[in-house]
Amino acid sequence: MTSTTATRRERDSMGEFEVPEDAYYGATSMRALLNFPISDLRFNRGFIRALGLIKQAAASVNEELGQLDPRLADAIRTAAGEVIEGRFDDQFVIDIFQTGSGTSTNMNANEVVSNRAIELLGGERGSRSPVHPNDHVNMGQSSNDVIPAAIHVAAAVALSDDLLPALEVLEASLRRKSAEFWPVVKTGRTHLQDATPIRLGQEFLGYAGQLERGRQRCRQALAELGELALGGTAVGTGVGTHPEFAARVIARLAQATGVGFTESDNHFQSQATLDNVVAASGALRAVAVSLYKIASDVRLMGSGPRASWAELEIPAVQPGSSIMPGKVNPVIVESLTMVAAQVIGNDATVAFAGAAGSYLELNVMMPVAAYNLLQSISLLASSSRNFAGQCIDGLRATDNGPASLERGLMTCTGLAPRIGYDAAAAIAKEAYASGRTVREVARETTDLTDDELTSLLDPEAMTVPGRGAGAGG
Repeated sequence: MTSTTATRRERDSMGEFEVPEDAYYGATSMRALLNFPISDLRFNRGFIRALGLIKQAAASVNEELGQLDPRLADAIRTAAGEVIEGRFDDQFVIDIFQTGSGTSTNMNANEVVSNRAIELLGGERGSRSPVHPNDHVNMGQSSNDVIPAAIHVAAAVALSDDLLPALEVLEASLRRKSAEFWPVVKTGRTHLQDATPIRLGQEFLGYAGQLERGRQRCRQALAELGELALGGTAVGTGVGTHPEFAARVIARLAQATGVGFTESDNHFQSQATLDNVVAASGALRAVAVSLYKIASDVRLMGSGPRASWAELEIPAVQPGSSIMPGKVNPVIVESLTMVAAQVIGNDATVAFAGAAGSYLELNVMMPVAAYNLLQSISLLASSSRNFAGQCIDGLRATDNGPASLERGLMTCTGLAPRIGYDAAAAIAKEAYASGRTVREVARETTDLTDDELTSLLDPEAMTVPGRGAGAGG
């Protein structure tokens, strides 16, 4: 809200209404502000920028098509440019929980751009002349195609500029650690039980592979979001807009953002559904699940330092307890796992909005879907960078992993090709019951020589593909 209590009377299609005197939004926005006192959630900077980009491109295209006076088009372009730059973010006042089409927010943008353009032309803010929010700023558009287009533009730009680079940073950190940890051979674990040996570097290579595939999924999400609904106007038929309007506006959006946007070849699905957004959110959910797995593994391997595995030493970044001196907790890991939980919850909201909000020609849960999608992208990007810089880069391997190998029971898997599964299993059971090693029991119960046992029970050799123990999970 603005700082003054003074107001001006402004008119919209429903009549006159009081608006804060220094506000750039108008009567329609003010009605929505009062109608929806629901939360403190608002559209983020990226979404407001996307609206500014659409309004700016529309003004230029409408001028090119001879639909808009050049003087008015220039003022709208300048005003929209200031919206793009963030000068009027505080004027986007409508709650996320508003009209399901996002009409209130589209009109918020129209009124801010209109009033600023009027001001630039020397007119009176709130007069709706010489620049009208509907007739001029919204020319060739409907909220029903602008809002889904803005969702796609904002999310695609955030994916391209923020999340994909952040995932590259984290993947690179994991690959560096994979190389650093490659000489470290430790006990593998399946079902949280001892399994055959594995290199710590191989575990981290797996994590890097998750990020590599996560980036591939995000690129697929980018392709989903590249399809824009602009040009469909109210119900997908394109009524009230020039036939060349959408293609020209979208070309300008692509040029301004560096994202390969295209016009939908089926406007009816673009406005009646959130299918593209649901698909993109699903890719983000997959990334969140990957990050949760990686973070949980790091936390587990770093548990201790004396009462648990402590195979990894996690960087100490802050005191861990207000009562236990010297305690250090994996707080960066915990931060990432909470982000994963939030993103998975956001995806559930987006999926519900896509399913429950789609009636006939229009989805009517667009604002909440947009908010959750954009928040997920932002959270994943910032937390991935933070996890890389404050945790992964500083991880150190301890001696605990390699030290446990000789007492590990599943090295008996190396014996199975020579003495059979049942005999090897009996050795493992006896070793566990007696507290001895597999090597010690095998030396007593088989005719294998020490050299043969050394070869068959070599943990490093077991980490090489094709070693051929033939064990399952």
